[in-house]
Amino acid sequence: MKVTLERANLLKSLNHVHRVVERRNTIPILSNVLVRAEGEGLMFKATDLDIEVLESAPAMIQTAGGTTIPALMLYEIVRKLRDGSEITLETNPDQTSLVLTSGTSTFNLQVLPESDFPDITAGEFSHKFTMKAADLKKLFERAQFAISTEETRYYLNGIYLHTVEVEGKLILRAVATDGHRLAQLDMSAPSGSEGMPGIIVPRKAVSEIQKLIEDPEADIEIEVSDTKIRLNIGTVVLTSKLIDGTFPDYQRVIPQGNDKELRVDCTEFAQAVDRVSTVSSDRGRAVKLAVSEGLLVLSVSSPDSGSAVEELPVSYNAEPLEIGFNAKYLLDITNQLKSDDVIFKLAEGQAPAVIEDSADETALYVLMPMRV
Repeated sequence: MKVTLERANLLKSLNHVHRVVERRNTIPILSNVLVRAEGEGLMFKATDLDIEVLESAPAMIQTAGGTTIPALMLYEIVRKLRDGSEITLETNPDQTSLVLTSGTSTFNLQVLPESDFPDITAGEFSHKFTMKAADLKKLFERAQFAISTEETRYYLNGIYLHTVEVEGKLILRAVATDGHRLAQLDMSAPSGSEGMPGIIVPRKAVSEIQKLIEDPEADIEIEVSDTKIRLNIGTVVLTSKLIDGTFPDYQRVIPQGNDKELRVDCTEFAQAVDRVSTVSSDRGRAVKLAVSEGLLVLSVSSPDSGSAVEELPVSYNAEPLEIGFNAKYLLDITNQLKSDDVIFKLAEGQAPAVIEDSADETALYVLMPMRV
């Protein structure tokens, strides 16, 4: 293989694929990126056996062929080369090493054979649909914070993507929960998604997909099966295994009878929560919300540090109520809201709260209370 290409094109492609590669690998080939020169370009492929990312870049090919190169090392070399430079990649005759040259710089890198590189993309996809990049990013970005990190509950370690009928209209819904808070985001179901299986997209894939979305106006082609999801994002193709488990019946934990409505300025509320929680050495400590007509009193009490109290004007016309929440969880949810006001739907002090975005009725959050 011998190929020449612009540094900018090589760096862009490596930036997309190298993130999938784990820094510590017991299987040496998984530390490498597959590079294949064919047609009018250079194809790159990286995998961790759960996710595979494939990217192509325009290149001048003198000799077709392929090999695998240490991914992180190659990325760092290319990143440190001069802007605007040309790079030549050439394997030696016995395919055991690759020489990278750019200007006065020469690197001789050990390689592994292309035939050893795994392929996880086999299999049929039952459903195929297209959606705007901005819509997919919204679903993932605003639900991601609620993904569980508890490995024993592996079926919560991702976003549950599925279709559901709401008032006679088919909706594509993303749900994430860790048992303490829940995020639910809706959008109109794209054509082709009807009857798709409910799938759990793993945390790492959710993160990588968001990083690959560079143009919010672009169309993303999505294919799903019972075990995999594949996305075509510009020049990148990402394939990921799905979490093999059953997502819990989340609708059972969304309260339906919360009739007490508290409305408060979102920015002022978040800043007040942040301030009063400062006296707690542990950010997970509860912030108490004491709400009465027109007034919200936030308080934190720490036996080690002291206490803090702050008052905010609110819109509230029900009987007085006291409820405690994890300060970090409150801030995580308010960070997702796009409106000026945050709306709390409450029942009583020990019941979960529903939190809504007054500017976006497609978003809904549930937060479990804490004892205070």
